[in-house]
Amino acid sequence: MNNFKVFRLVIIGAPGSGKGTISERIVRDFGFKHVSSGDLLRKQVANKTAQGQEAKCFMDRGQLVPDKLAVKLVTEELRKITPAPWLLDGFPRTYAQAESLQRKEPVDLALNLNVPFDVIIERIRGRWTHLPSGRIYHTVFNPPKQHGVDDVTGEPLEQREDDCIEVVSQRLKTFKSTFSQVIDYYRQLQLLKEFNGRETNEIWPKVHKFLCQFIEPKSGP
Repeated sequence: MNNFKVFRLVIIGAPGSGKGTISERIVRDFGFKHVSSGDLLRKQVANKTAQGQEAKCFMDRGQLVPDKLAVKLVTEELRKITPAPWLLDGFPRTYAQAESLQRKEPVDLALNLNVPFDVIIERIRGRWTHLPSGRIYHTVFNPPKQHGVDDVTGEPLEQREDDCIEVVSQRLKTFKSTFSQVIDYYRQLQLLKEFNGRETNEIWPKVHKFLCQFIEPKSGP
């Protein structure tokens, strides 16, 4: 993998594994355009589009959005920013999504975050979100400057419906049932790099060091 320059990355892992935070740091230090499939879906839901209403039915039950709908939303967004280098966060989550993405918008490298499920559930208990922007806070790991209030806008924070423990547990079960196929797909393509850890600050230096093999960073980890 050292013989090419990475322009297109996907970062994958279970819901709550820290993909959003790691993605922010990759964007900050390496200059990628960030595309979050979760943010795209929530925007569609908030705008009450037909695609958003269809996706919401599945999200509320803790199920994955159907592959065809998810691929359509993501690839349309990626084409808006091509040829700029991009980082895709939270997608793909199934083998069919990975295969479709590789046909339509091929990636150069897949980063996988391995975080134990018990750690993820504990994280989500304290997670609060500024819904209009998607900014995420945590009462322990990343608290807002003022309790219950977004740092940037001063607007109130909320706990998303799909962050309740029951829904998260179902999402983790669903993710586990399809996760191995996605990992195997990228492993077969020799595009996979895995990072193990319990905390984002434990995983991030490993990710930064690895990407430095391909890209000149703007700053240190």
